[in-house]
Amino acid sequence: MVIQKVQISMKRKLMAGLAVATLGLTVPVHSDTKPAVAATVSNPILADVQAGSAKRLVYELEAVAYFLFIPVTGKADFDVMLDGPTYSMDARVKTTGIADIFVDYDMRIASSGYVEDDGLQSYNFVSQNFDGKKNRRVEMTYGATDVEMVATPAFGNLGFPPATPEQKLAALDPITALIDVFFQPRSSENPCGDSIKIFDGRQLTHLNFTYIGQTDISTKAYNGKGIECHVKVDRVAGYKKGDKGSNLSGIDGPMKIYFAPVYEGMMAPVKIVVDTEDIGKITVSAKKLRLEDVASNGASTSSGQPG
Repeated sequence: MVIQKVQISMKRKLMAGLAVATLGLTVPVHSDTKPAVAATVSNPILADVQAGSAKRLVYELEAVAYFLFIPVTGKADFDVMLDGPTYSMDARVKTTGIADIFVDYDMRIASSGYVEDDGLQSYNFVSQNFDGKKNRRVEMTYGATDVEMVATPAFGNLGFPPATPEQKLAALDPITALIDVFFQPRSSENPCGDSIKIFDGRQLTHLNFTYIGQTDISTKAYNGKGIECHVKVDRVAGYKKGDKGSNLSGIDGPMKIYFAPVYEGMMAPVKIVVDTEDIGKITVSAKKLRLEDVASNGASTSSGQPG
């Protein structure tokens, strides 16, 4: 019984650590208040897309942690199509190896919405979890006055307090939030970008950035100069009663995100470091990062640095 309770506790904390770290921003990006520059400066990549040059973004992350010196691993794959006024993306997040003893975590996610001058705007979101227990499916549709959500099986409650319609509409779905951050306007005064607001159908989470400084970054997808930003995770709504606050269960200390200028007009999160209470540090690195020009016949050619 004691061993079973320990495994359940470990599973919950590994779920929190690996899910947050592997998706980078997936517990949650859109801010009500953007820099003044956002109103007059469009992102050059998105402007090219809106002008008719469709693009495909391939983004793969791998996470590594250690439990009793045994590796716990996770991976997340994103395939994003940007085509004219709209986008669509598919993602899969899965733990592998020894993690399966504690966490059977396999999630398929899809999102679609609109390409705007300086970012993406969610319209539809679907996530399907295959954890062997509830296998919950969540579907969201953004409307004019609220975000319609259907969960199967249904959530027992929508948290204390539940997110308001205004709060939900001001946030993006988790995977749109992650990709949107690539294109957000930045300035010398605000190099890490604005606060990120994420809604997953129940929980509303804000990520607030603090700029630390320039640094060297080395991953499989990128080697070179970048910046380090620390992230404070604020649980705003939709959590269990008493959970409202500035941290997530299983996470100890700030999340560290390293951004790199991989293409003109794109600052991508290429490395993420999270400290967890039970298994220590989880390091997430970009394994692939590639932006392609997609021809009308479906063929594609790589643009910029190969990932």
